Amino acid sequence: MSPFEFFSPQRIVFGWGKRSEIGAAAASLGRQAWVVVGSRTLERSGAVAELRERLEASGVAAEVVATIDHEPLVADVDETVARVADRTPQAGGFLLPIGGGSAIDLAKAVAALAPQAERASVRDYLEGVGRGLKLVADPLPILAMPTTGGTGTEATKNAVISSYDPPFKKSLRDARLVPRVVVVDPELSVGVSAATTAWTGMDAITQLIEAYITRNARPLPQALCLEGLRLALPSVERAVHDGADREAREAMAQAALFSGMALANSGLGLAHGVAAALGVHCRVPHGLACAVMLPAALAANRNAAEAGLARLARHALGLAEPNDSAAAQALVDHVAGLCRRLRVPARLSDLGVMRAQLPDLVAGSHGNSLNGNPRSIDDEELLHILENML
Repeated sequence: MSPFEFFSPQRIVFGWGKRSEIGAAAASLGRQAWVVVGSRTLERSGAVAELRERLEASGVAAEVVATIDHEPLVADVDETVARVADRTPQAGGFLLPIGGGSAIDLAKAVAALAPQAERASVRDYLEGVGRGLKLVADPLPILAMPTTGGTGTEATKNAVISSYDPPFKKSLRDARLVPRVVVVDPELSVGVSAATTAWTGMDAITQLIEAYITRNARPLPQALCLEGLRLALPSVERAVHDGADREAREAMAQAALFSGMALANSGLGLAHGVAAALGVHCRVPHGLACAVMLPAALAANRNAAEAGLARLARHALGLAEPNDSAAAQALVDHVAGLCRRLRVPARLSDLGVMRAQLPDLVAGSHGNSLNGNPRSIDDEELLHILENML
């Protein structure tokens, strides 16, 4: 058997209404919470006020240091790090993001940089850009509260940070960035819009499939992918059409958590590689970019990953089809139909992508995700795939 490591949060609290336990969970980490909020909607809904009340009742002081409604940029990180560092975080301080992947990624980056003695931009710590600085001091602990059933960032060891000038989307990666505690309350996702539910849900589905068939796949993450996809495939449409569907929201929250744990340990593939480039060059939201790219990625990997796709189909769709080719194709067809029903754009041009941008998209797709694809895809083939999607 191949050797492997497995990263995951130390403690996961999952369940409808479990945000009521946030005080005790937070007190296990410290007495000062630096809160990062994922949207003004959370503040208006009263979720943030409720959070602060529960923290303070448990003896934990809470201060909101950032509110973010977009994928975090270098400037967002640097400004928030300065804000927290000015408050001289001592032992007992920790980051508490409540929101989607953007809030959690921002909080992770802040947790990483705030304790560092050398004051430098997050760009200098990102993979492939800057000065390649390493984290010397241990990051601050993180307690993550996801509110969307999608990115799985609450269970990963990296923070994804973007820049538009120059364009890049890169990770700050360190095993110490896996949140210590995760509180997943699916009830917090009830107010999420139908569009965000669809795109984040498809992000989770893409992660579950890609982490299963990646060339770096391992048995434990694959087991999570099987169960996560079984939960997600029948639930995402229900969650989109009825945001208050408790069973669907619970299933998507659990699937997203599993997808994060799987990708943190196995990596991803073609769809995520291109999605990163679509984000920085064309400003396409990450979940939407993954949804648009997933059918094309499955088609490109269909033959190379046939056995894995067949296993996913049998478990997630309940197929009894003994033939791998037919079972794999059934999953490909099911995903394509799901995208149509969720009104995922079929063409890149529907996202505003222009032919002149394709070379930049090809160049920007290189990274850990594409490196983990089940088979190698060179620039010529990738350009051809994207041209056929215009």
